[in-house]
Amino acid sequence: MAASDTSPVVLTLDSRETLIESLSSGEKPKDKWRIGSEHEKFVFYKDTLDPVPYEGERGIERLLLGMEGLLGWKRVEDKGKIIGLVDPIEGGAISLEPGGQFELSGAPLDNLHQTCREVHGHLAQLREVADPLGIGFLGLGVSPKWHREEVPVMPKSRYGIMMNYMPKVGSRGLDMMFRSCTIQVNLDFGSEADMVQKMRVGIALQPIATALFANSPFVDGHKNGYQSLRGAIWHDTDPDRTGTLPFVFEQGFGYEQYVDWALDVPMYFITREGTYYDMTGMTFRDYLNGKRKDDTPDTMPTLQDWEDHLTTVFPEVRLKRYIEMRGADGGPWRRICALPALWTGLLYHQPSLDAAWDLVKDWTAEERDAMRIDVATNGLKTKFRDTNILAIAKQVVDLSRKGLAARDRLNGAGFDETQYLAALEETVTMGLTPSDQLLMRYNNEWGGNIDRVFEDFAY
Repeated sequence: MAASDTSPVVLTLDSRETLIESLSSGEKPKDKWRIGSEHEKFVFYKDTLDPVPYEGERGIERLLLGMEGLLGWKRVEDKGKIIGLVDPIEGGAISLEPGGQFELSGAPLDNLHQTCREVHGHLAQLREVADPLGIGFLGLGVSPKWHREEVPVMPKSRYGIMMNYMPKVGSRGLDMMFRSCTIQVNLDFGSEADMVQKMRVGIALQPIATALFANSPFVDGHKNGYQSLRGAIWHDTDPDRTGTLPFVFEQGFGYEQYVDWALDVPMYFITREGTYYDMTGMTFRDYLNGKRKDDTPDTMPTLQDWEDHLTTVFPEVRLKRYIEMRGADGGPWRRICALPALWTGLLYHQPSLDAAWDLVKDWTAEERDAMRIDVATNGLKTKFRDTNILAIAKQVVDLSRKGLAARDRLNGAGFDETQYLAALEETVTMGLTPSDQLLMRYNNEWGGNIDRVFEDFAY
């Protein structure tokens, strides 16, 4: 969900300049900047610990129908199947990831107190519907027990196109689709220069977020050797649409350069009257220039096609009419609040943003890529120059705290937003990632029994 944009766009495209204008239209004055948080969670049966299928009396469909009745939100359907809900007033949404991961895309909110209340309210509402069905929810970066072939496929047409395409461009795309969960935050920008600085800082520091939130040390019921397997999965998903976007750090970067990159990313689909048409095999630039596949409608490209295309590129930081931070594993409630807190403190306070840029501005593209790869295995112990990621993470969390304190957004009890960094401050003080702590439990009190994760870390 956009940090502060929820209106669908259906205008016909006439030029590349229209795409550039679409991105620039996201610029907002600082008093209009908002926070849009997103989080995904695995859905499982409490009695068997199996993943929950879409259909059936205790299925995902029943869960969505229950939430529809509870919330009164507008239903989203795909070929007659309910696949999500949208809040027509505030702008929040509930959606399904390919393997049934349940996602809340939060409404664009003014402060982190509101964001955390939204998350808490959502989980309470979800339990009200799910408890009678015997359904539980788990916040980790990768499903710890289920083999990929055990994971159900949700009835969303776009996922069928992606499933067919992913194995052609990487070995782990299907794991990304069916066995991973994340926490994200969407934030606004005030100008092209502001967007550029935030994109650069966000991309450079994304590996720090991956280390701080590393929470996926298990797969197929065993230890997997990674701090963030989810992070490693993204290294071999699809090189055309993922990564650290080195051109963002080149002189002259702006909306135009991002549009040119996205234009040359292969497409997945277009939609017409509720039907998805496979557009793989051509780039959006091809499509804009008149190329068509034999079985697709001969219609003019629309701005909605472009908006849809931008949802199918997956760099570490994604630009739409807002900026998405995408590097963190899924996690428990406190970390759902901590992720937006980290980035809000860094990016919404100019002195903290400037200090963060000073920290990263001489890092090379090779160093940024190496850091991104290494943190998936080594987490906070990753070496960087003459220091390590833990030392950098301490600086980053401190800068975020200063930014949140300067914002001075108080709740009813008089506390500011710095309280939501508590989980990260514990992490850097102990020098232990969430994965480190999971592994300690697995090796000791759990006695190697992976089932315990569903007891100790369920919402």
